[in-house]
Amino acid sequence: MLALLLVGVPIAWALLSSSIIVGIAFFGMSALDKLGGQTFYFLYSLAWTPLPLFVLLGCLIAETTIGSDLFKAARNWLSRIPGGVISATIWAEAGMAAALGASAPCIVGIGKITIPELEKLKYKKSFALSALLTGGILGPLIPPSAVMIIFAILTNTSVGRLFIAGIIPGAILAALLSITPAFLCLKNPSLGLSVGPVAWRERFSSLRRIWPMMLIIFSILGTIYLGIATPTEAAGVGCFVVLILAFTMYKMRLKALYRALVEAAIVNAMLMVTVIGAQFFSYMIGSSALTVRITDAIHAVNLSPWLVVILINIILLVLGCFLDGITIMLLTVPVLVPVLTQMGFDPLWIGVWYVVNMEIGLITPPMGINLFLTSSVFNISSTDLMKAELPFLSICILFLGLIVCFPQLSLWLPGIMLGK
Repeated sequence: MLALLLVGVPIAWALLSSSIIVGIAFFGMSALDKLGGQTFYFLYSLAWTPLPLFVLLGCLIAETTIGSDLFKAARNWLSRIPGGVISATIWAEAGMAAALGASAPCIVGIGKITIPELEKLKYKKSFALSALLTGGILGPLIPPSAVMIIFAILTNTSVGRLFIAGIIPGAILAALLSITPAFLCLKNPSLGLSVGPVAWRERFSSLRRIWPMMLIIFSILGTIYLGIATPTEAAGVGCFVVLILAFTMYKMRLKALYRALVEAAIVNAMLMVTVIGAQFFSYMIGSSALTVRITDAIHAVNLSPWLVVILINIILLVLGCFLDGITIMLLTVPVLVPVLTQMGFDPLWIGVWYVVNMEIGLITPPMGINLFLTSSVFNISSTDLMKAELPFLSICILFLGLIVCFPQLSLWLPGIMLGK
């Protein structure tokens, strides 16, 4: 499979074809029956159904001005702080992350709004874009998240509890990333100055434009947390709420709705084929007893479970420099997560730091997808961007260590959901 990936075969076909070849070699033509059975089981399982609805939700929100409203409100309230506009950009990304669940749309959507204003205010472009780039990792961490849904499918973990597990870590990372530009601008004022005072009336007026986002977030996470709806039902409610808001408040027309539906259909088709390939790949890994042998080997050399966790995190960070996050997850989750759960670690906690690792990989060279996306969309040298992102990248790695060392940051909120 790695050989196929290296020659440019898409991940879905690399997973499927390598699994089929190995399956036929070891199990004969009955492997094809297994592939059909696995596909049927997956498509008729409720585990994956939140995914297409959350993709649609993100596509619908992208057709509104919700991101712009979030940024304006955050900018007005942080205007007196050095680097406050950049901090506002990160908080706007956090707000969009709570709806879109992906990093690239957050970066492009918020960046198109904020970068022209940052340039007018004479902010250093590489500094502003590095903050925008790093803030994008909030997309898959703050629920709802497509990456979390894929992890839940691969590990048979509750999607709802995994979403709730990401709330506190996501809020902590958003706070850390938003404090960083203020600290850097205080230390070096040439990076960017404060906007200046904004009237209190204007500040409170801007808050009136963000209530739709609060309503969307509550309609999804609130209904899951309160036990009113399953993740699938919550995604459906979220789509319905966004449609009502889009047509009444944001003047959406049928042409925009059509664009959102087409984009959602294309993205979902790609995701479905990829996840079906991953499911069969996981089945073949399970049939090979590889996980049991790895666990036995770890016990044989008497490695500490926590040392195993640290080593896996290092491996994921290194892989993130060369492969995209979804590929890493599809390759490693079927092998490594069963080993960790057999050692007694909670899959919810594993899922949170797995997602953080995947997102750090998106901004690290030489293959950081979001790094090069930001470089091309906003016309800046990738080398300048890499240099400027180092303080923010350091914060992300420090945050990863915090999540790994203190599992309760991820587990406390899902824990109090018991019985709901």
